[in-house]
Amino acid sequence: MKTLRIAQVMKANPICVGMDTRLQEVRNLLEMHGFHHLPVLDGEELVGIISDRDILRLLSPFLDTAAEMTRDVELLNKAAHQVMTRQPICVSLDDSLNKVVEWMTSASISCMPVLDGGRLVGIITWRDLVALLKFDE
Repeated sequence: MKTLRIAQVMKANPICVGMDTRLQEVRNLLEMHGFHHLPVLDGEELVGIISDRDILRLLSPFLDTAAEMTRDVELLNKAAHQVMTRQPICVSLDDSLNKVVEWMTSASISCMPVLDGGRLVGIITWRDLVALLKFDE
């Protein structure tokens, strides 16, 4: 892992949402693509990360059931900026994968946006790191 660079492991050009994107759309994107995290942009600037867990902790267990109430559905009309994690810990293309692992472990996070000169160019997740491991049978 020491010889690999972040650019070789990250997912380049991640799908992003805007600050005012509604949670229903965020939820749909996460489900449609099988993602767990989406960067949140204000124009070109990365301002946050929103995860499926951020949404799940807000949603009513009655959503999409016969017991669903108006207030359950109204939660999906919240904007991404109301739920996202602000100022996410980021890495640059020049950082090592060891540093990514250290940060993910010490901060208990599972993804990190990748910046190049302050511009979002990718995202790296713990799943990307685990995929690097190879075990002999």
